[in-house]
Amino acid sequence: MSLKAGIVGLPNVGKSTLFNAITKQNILAANYPFATIDPNVGVVMVKDKRLDQLNEMYHPAKLIPTSYEFTDIAGLVKGASKGEGLGNQFLSHIRETDAIVEVVRCFENGNIIHVEGTIDPIRDIETINLELAIADLESIGNRLEKIGKKARTTKNKNDLLELETLEKAKKALEENQPLRTVAFTEEEEECLKGFQFLTKKPIIYLANIEESELGKEKNEYVKQVEEYARKENAKVVALCCKVEAELCELEEEEQQELLSMYGISESGLDLLIQATYDLLGLATFFTVGKDEVRAWTFRKGMNAKKCAGIIHTDFEKGFIKAEVMSYQDLIEAGSELKVKENGKVRLEGKDYEMQDGDICLFRFNV
Repeated sequence: MSLKAGIVGLPNVGKSTLFNAITKQNILAANYPFATIDPNVGVVMVKDKRLDQLNEMYHPAKLIPTSYEFTDIAGLVKGASKGEGLGNQFLSHIRETDAIVEVVRCFENGNIIHVEGTIDPIRDIETINLELAIADLESIGNRLEKIGKKARTTKNKNDLLELETLEKAKKALEENQPLRTVAFTEEEEECLKGFQFLTKKPIIYLANIEESELGKEKNEYVKQVEEYARKENAKVVALCCKVEAELCELEEEEQQELLSMYGISESGLDLLIQATYDLLGLATFFTVGKDEVRAWTFRKGMNAKKCAGIIHTDFEKGFIKAEVMSYQDLIEAGSELKVKENGKVRLEGKDYEMQDGDICLFRFNV
């Protein structure tokens, strides 16, 4: 499964600089609003040290890491939900993502214009979050117009459930409560699935700081963002977009040297990916062999049959069994043969709940 995240933020907060860094693409990062006119998509290969170990063990013809897809969405401004600053066009692109990465400026720099004239991360967050909420309210309003009268007249059970769920969502948004923080029942969640509401999507606030602040105590702006995020159980990652842009130009050894110089051990991008995996409840399983060693992303709680379908729909349709060993058992034993001799290769059925680090061979018949 491909993980998709939409990068949003007000103009000149470092959003396009970050996108340039993570995709190594030269997207225009100009010092004025709407420099990024069309949404840009870039794919980042997710680093996983376990994959490197498997590569050394199997020496495959191909090594394929799992990927993370970023969509860079043009700078939003106040009124985006009403079409200001090309807003409507870009709000629609956010609907297609699994998560939102909201870049927030947490540094002072007189040479970089802020669209509001001053630095205030909470104001910026609330500006964007309000636009997302207004867009959701518009969608709800349109649907209520269509279904309201019908549901009350026919008393159809499903229509009434949808009506009540949408009215509950509308009330929450009007009280400034994003839908991701609202407790919905399982039936209500099912009702909301098709709408792809923006405020229902998990969110990570990415605090863009100065390079001089890396490896040091968080500044007041970052602390404000963390306090805000705590209220809605969201995550915060602090990084310097400028340094991330420098890192992408270096070889791995040079990257580590630069990170050490700043007193940090991991790049901001790696921290962002880890935070997204945690937020979305994602994990990784592997398939191995001489032809290919590959990492696959799945949602925690998925069973073996569903995970087989991530590789190919035929694997899921004709699923028989999954031959499973854990990455840790393989590393400790030193070879696949030794794992088998130790009796730690298991045959699992379709209902087996996959675990992070499982190495699988799926048996199927179609």
